[in-house]
Amino acid sequence: MLKKIIGAAIGVTAAAACTVAIAASISGAGATFPAPVYAKWAEAYKAATGNALNYQAIGSGGGIKQIEAKTVDFGASDKPLKADVLDANGLQQFPTVIGGVVPVVNIPGVAPGQLHLTGPLLADIYRGVITNWNNPILASYNKGLKLPNLPITVVHRSDGSGTTFLYTSYLSLQAPKWASEVGANDAVNWPTGIGGKGNDGVAAFVKQTNGSIGYVEYAYAKQNHMAYALMQNKAGKWVAPTAANFAAAAAGAKWNAAPGFYLLLLDQPGATSWPITGATFILMHKQQTNAQAAHDVLAFYDWAYKNGNPAATQLDYVPLPDSVKALIRKSWSTIKGPNGKPVYP
Repeated sequence: MLKKIIGAAIGVTAAAACTVAIAASISGAGATFPAPVYAKWAEAYKAATGNALNYQAIGSGGGIKQIEAKTVDFGASDKPLKADVLDANGLQQFPTVIGGVVPVVNIPGVAPGQLHLTGPLLADIYRGVITNWNNPILASYNKGLKLPNLPITVVHRSDGSGTTFLYTSYLSLQAPKWASEVGANDAVNWPTGIGGKGNDGVAAFVKQTNGSIGYVEYAYAKQNHMAYALMQNKAGKWVAPTAANFAAAAAGAKWNAAPGFYLLLLDQPGATSWPITGATFILMHKQQTNAQAAHDVLAFYDWAYKNGNPAATQLDYVPLPDSVKALIRKSWSTIKGPNGKPVYP
C-alpha cells in the first residue's frame, strides 16, 4: 500500500506528461519522511486544479543538493538548514507538517507497543554495545516480556536523510558516547548494521529480517503494520507514537522566534510528548529565474495549508497551526522573480 502511495508522487506518468501543455507542472525532490502526505496532497490538488506535482522521494540530502543545483523547483528536507547556510545559498525555508520518527522492530512474539526503549538503550544498540535481544539491561526495562535469545540486526539509512538527522540528534542528546563517537547529521559513520534507502527501504529490511530494529517516520510503520517500541520521554513517561503525542511535543514551539523557521522538536517536555518529533521543510531560492514556476510551488503549498489537514491527519502527521501558516505566508514575500517583485500571490 505504501509503495503505491509513494509511487503516486514519484516520476511523471505518460498521462501526466500529456497534461503539461495545458496545466502547470512543478518539480521537487528530497525527503522520504513526508512523501506519503505529499502524494495525497498532489493527487487531490490535481483533481481540484488540473495542476501536477512531480515529487521524487530521494532523501533529504539529495533534496538539498538538487535545490542548490537549481535542478528542481523546490527541495524538501527534514534536516532544517540554519540561517547562515540558507543565506549563503540564497535559500528560503518553511515547514509543512510535523511527524514522528519511530523505532520499529521484527522480534518473534513481540507485538506493537510491547517493547520499551529509552534513548540510551537505542544508542547502545546502534553503537553495537547491546547485541542480543535477551540482554539483561534490555530485559530490566521489559519485565514480563519474553525477549528471545536472538542477535540484533541494526538497520539504518544508506542515503543522506533528514530522518537520520533527527534520529542521530536525539541519540546525541541522550548518550554522550554517541555524541562524541558518532554525532548527529543526515549521514553518519554507522558503527554497525545494514543500510536501506529511504524510509521505505529501512521498513522493507526490518520486515524481512528477524531480530532487526530500524527507524522510520510513523506513516511508514503504520502503513506496513510494523511493531513499534514505546519510548521513555523527558518526563519519564512511556509513550506511544501517535499524532496526539507528536502534537504535544510541538505544543511549545516558538516558530516566530526561529530564524529561517529553524526549530528542532526533540526531547520536549510534557507528559505525553513523543521524544523524536520533527517538522519537515521546503527549500526554495529567494531569487527566482522562473517566477511562474515559483508561484505554482507556493500556490500548491498554500492550497495544502488550506485543504490538506484531513489527509495529513489520516496519515498521523500533525498539521501546522493556522498562526504558523500565516507566518509562513508572510515569509513568502522574500521569494522574488526577475522583476524584483514577490512571485506570490
